[in-house]
Amino acid sequence: MLFMDVVANTLQFLAILFVIVLGLIGMAAIAMFVIDRTQTQDAVRRNYPVIGRFRKLFTELGEFFRQYFFAMDREEMPFNRAQRDWVARAASGKGNTIAFGSTRSLVQIGTPTFVNAPFPPLEEQAAITKPLEIGPYCKQPYAAPSFFNISGMSFGALSKPAVQALSAGAKTAGVWLNTGEGGLSPYHLEGGCDVVFQIGTAKYGVRDVKGGLSDARLRELAQHSVVKMFELKLAQGAKPGKGGILPAAKVNAEIAAIRGIEEGKASISPNRHRDISNADELLDMIAHIRAVTGKPVGFKTVMGDYQAMAEFLDKVVERGVEAAPDFITIDGGDGGTGAAPMPLMDLVGSPLRESLPRVSDLLYERGLRSRVRLIASGKLINPSDVAWALGAGADFVTAARGFMFSLGCIQAMKCNKNTCPTGITTHDARLQKGLVPKTKAEKVANYATGIIHEVETLAHSVGANEPREIRRKHIRVMQASGYSISLARLYPRPDVLPGN
Repeated sequence: MLFMDVVANTLQFLAILFVIVLGLIGMAAIAMFVIDRTQTQDAVRRNYPVIGRFRKLFTELGEFFRQYFFAMDREEMPFNRAQRDWVARAASGKGNTIAFGSTRSLVQIGTPTFVNAPFPPLEEQAAITKPLEIGPYCKQPYAAPSFFNISGMSFGALSKPAVQALSAGAKTAGVWLNTGEGGLSPYHLEGGCDVVFQIGTAKYGVRDVKGGLSDARLRELAQHSVVKMFELKLAQGAKPGKGGILPAAKVNAEIAAIRGIEEGKASISPNRHRDISNADELLDMIAHIRAVTGKPVGFKTVMGDYQAMAEFLDKVVERGVEAAPDFITIDGGDGGTGAAPMPLMDLVGSPLRESLPRVSDLLYERGLRSRVRLIASGKLINPSDVAWALGAGADFVTAARGFMFSLGCIQAMKCNKNTCPTGITTHDARLQKGLVPKTKAEKVANYATGIIHEVETLAHSVGANEPREIRRKHIRVMQASGYSISLARLYPRPDVLPGN
């Protein structure tokens, strides 16, 4: 009898609770109805109170559902499922073979294919990719061990555990890590990898009290044995003509101290270096930083005006090869970033597929190709992309988003909102807990070594002993006619070593 009373009382309590919850839902619906009817900002909500709110919800959820359920393997942008899955498999350290057949259309206009050799070298005959020297006229040249490296991603844009994982993974794989324009943090140094220090337009990390370049800070940074090179960032592919954007929510005390800025305020870099307004001033700045640090110095840019690049290289010839930048990083207009205006991200800057071979040719025509190392950056995350870039003219390739995928990025497109669900681009401690640096460092290293191994495999298949011997004649590009032509015909010139 007592048991029945307990059951009855429990059911009565649940019934009352249900009525209360139902009442609260009803009151909330009425409140939303009144708010929607009276607000003047959203016509859909005004005409369709309450249910009109679902439109925004479904719009936001749509990008997630599409990538998992509705889009085909090769349909999504900026990176499709096939590209992301390759990175995930490589990062896991497991086999990266597929079965039955390729899902890639080989007749789509612009698709590159590689020309297999009738008698490729045997595996035991293939050479190991050797380090390549950068900065032969520096006090401390850099013998860069890997052709594939980590592109610029700032601490601030990335979280502490993300940078820790990249640093440790880069050390294991033997690749360099570019700091991005946010300065050198302790977490870049933690893993002991080679570091490229990027100097952005705001001079973060090398600023004096007035925001100008500090020679004292440059010398201090150069004392770190792992800091191998300095890169002046003139522009990046996702936002040519626009400086870096770090939302106020990400500017905590630590990041403010490293960058030399005010805590809690959005960090907006100038759209260009205030002290570099022409080719002569750029060469002067390169020479100055090289003299102060004793290390290789180059710059990163996005191509648009090829005549301007030609005129800059003519200035280099006038001054002599010692005055040349030690490297030029070409970022494609299809590069990525954490935050950028849509018109710049969508419409400004030449794609890397066009700009890389053209800049290589400009260097070659002036006899600078063996002096100035060419680094390709921008949406190169799979072996075929990297092999294409080496064949088109690059000495090195760097990637950012590929390494983000190796860290666990799910392409949630929330990089600019401090709400990254994987802990990579957020400073929310709760979300960062999901990213364990030690585990992710292994995935970073696996991804880098996976790329290197498969690019070497591609090189052997076309008859080259190592990746930097891939040539334009080894690559064909599909045309609108339905037939492919050699990349050497699209961009004709003799092949030279090193690079193209």
